[in-house]
Amino acid sequence: MTELKQGTWVLVADSEKALFLENVTDGGDPYLVVTGKERQENPSDREQSANRPGRKADTGPGQRSALDDTDWHELAKERFAHDLAGLLYEKAHRGEFDHIVLACAPQVLGALRKELHKEVLDKVVAEVPKTLTNHPLDEIEKIVKGDLEAA
Repeated sequence: MTELKQGTWVLVADSEKALFLENVTDGGDPYLVVTGKERQENPSDREQSANRPGRKADTGPGQRSALDDTDWHELAKERFAHDLAGLLYEKAHRGEFDHIVLACAPQVLGALRKELHKEVLDKVVAEVPKTLTNHPLDEIEKIVKGDLEAA
C-alpha cells in the first residue's frame, strides 16, 4: 500500500491539459492544492490540415491510391506527453518534489512513461491510469487515495 504523504505531488493529465497538485496534509486525509497548470491548444485535425490527402499512381493503368495525411491532432497529443516529461525533469532537477503520483489517462501515461528521465522515474511512487482532468479536486483526492490503498 502506497500512502500519499505530505508534500507528495500528483500529476493529473490527459493529452491536452495537466494539473500539478501537492498534498499539504497527511496520507490518511489528503488535501490537494493546485501548484501549476499546463494546457495545450490542440484544434481538431481537420482544422489543422492545410490540404486534402494526396494521391499516387498505382501499377495498373489509370489507378490511383489515396495517401494518408498527417494527423496533426494526434501528433500534438504525443508532443504534449514529451513536453510534460521535460517539464517534470526540470522540476525534479530543481528539487521541487521528492515523490510524485502520475494520475493520467492510460494512453498519456504510456507515452509519458517512455519519455520520463530516470531522475523523475526514481520519484514516481504510484500510477493511477485514469482520466481525472475534469473532476473536482475533492473527487481526485478520493479516487487517488482509493487507488493507492487498493495497490
